[in-house]
Amino acid sequence: MLSPEIKEALIEIVGPESFTEALIDLVSYSYDVSDHSHRPEAAAWPTSTAQVASILELANRHLLPVTPRGAGTGLVGATVPARGGLVIDLGRMNRILAVEVADRRAVVQPGVVYADLQARLAREGFFYPPDPASAKICTIGGNVATNAGGIRGAKYGVTRDYVMGLEVVLPTGKIMRTGGSCIKSASGFDLTRMFVGSEGLLGVITEVTLKINPRPLAFCTAMAFFPRLGLAGQAVTRIMSSGVVPSVLEIMDRNTLRLLRERGGMDLPAAEAGLLVETDGFTQTEASFQMEKVNQCFEACGAVERRTADTPAQAEELWQMRRNFSPLSGSVARNAVSEDVTVPLSKVPEMLERVAGILDRHGLTFFIYGHAGDGNLHPKILYDKTVPDQRQRLEKAVAEIFGQTCELGGTLTGEHGIGLAKAPFMALEHDPEAMNLMRGLKKLVDPNNILNPGKVEEWGP
Repeated sequence: MLSPEIKEALIEIVGPESFTEALIDLVSYSYDVSDHSHRPEAAAWPTSTAQVASILELANRHLLPVTPRGAGTGLVGATVPARGGLVIDLGRMNRILAVEVADRRAVVQPGVVYADLQARLAREGFFYPPDPASAKICTIGGNVATNAGGIRGAKYGVTRDYVMGLEVVLPTGKIMRTGGSCIKSASGFDLTRMFVGSEGLLGVITEVTLKINPRPLAFCTAMAFFPRLGLAGQAVTRIMSSGVVPSVLEIMDRNTLRLLRERGGMDLPAAEAGLLVETDGFTQTEASFQMEKVNQCFEACGAVERRTADTPAQAEELWQMRRNFSPLSGSVARNAVSEDVTVPLSKVPEMLERVAGILDRHGLTFFIYGHAGDGNLHPKILYDKTVPDQRQRLEKAVAEIFGQTCELGGTLTGEHGIGLAKAPFMALEHDPEAMNLMRGLKKLVDPNNILNPGKVEEWGP
């Protein structure tokens, strides 16, 4: 329970209509899309940077834990208030402050929904390239805090590549600006990149300046099917070293294809793997030239069937396969863990086979899909958490996958973040000096450990 003094002060900052201790709200703020949960003591909806600053100054003075939150679409427990305290929901700071095409930038508050920003940019013939799966509901602040990626990462990169500047409230309540309005800068330490992907551990993001791109005008879409998962992986490596960079290169294993075929009623062959590819450009000739190179790679790697969309309707049919997977997979089992290990492109074929082998050996039901064009694989593992044996097998399998990933020079997370789910495995990827520096930065910026506490403490030795 919050003390009466703190509660009264919070209400004075945000107003009674923007503060809650209601159980129904606190339960809603206790979890994200992962299987981690912990209830906060209260939640607040600030509407300005000044209010955020006042909340953090108060929290720092009283050692009150504070967890910033966007739309709650995260998959690793990063916004779960592990130490209780106060959740700051930034959803009401949702204004698009500026779209300045001449300077190739947009300025937004953290609560702006990704899809709303894209709709606004489309009016100018521009777009914001990162494309997370939760695009219809996720917020830009959450994207920045987790360095979100998406299906177009192979060609266009991730959130970090588009953040030009930030306004951040530090744990003390002080307000800081990083970066600026220029496309490039070599001035001082890159504090902007330090906050991108920091998962609310170092500060609360209250304004974001983003680089925007002209929208491509032409697209080609195709799908190829392979007799072995490893061959699909080889096709990925060959495509990405062929001299063209597709805007989308998604992989689906045999279990994913079977689910779409049997539960989604889709016309798909009984193949071991499939690749969905899109090329884009500013002329149809440009997009078609790239797709021809992709098709050559398909043939060289033993594709047993290829489908090319000749019309927008046919392209939509191919895209529907990828979109239908998540809702269909949710009907298969009570619980699921979706990982996002990432390896160098040359290691994609080997990593695909290693992941499948580990999950088969542990007797778990799984799907392997993901953004193969940037080495980002999403093994989705199904289980029932009420059955202890299943939970134990899941934990062992995930630990093995993380170990194999790092052995191949990969990373624990390409886009989901660390949060609570991957915190114990950090030392697999980062050497002791790097771990010490990250802990030191946290202590320097947040000496009282009020921001999102309970996460760094789980990073292990």
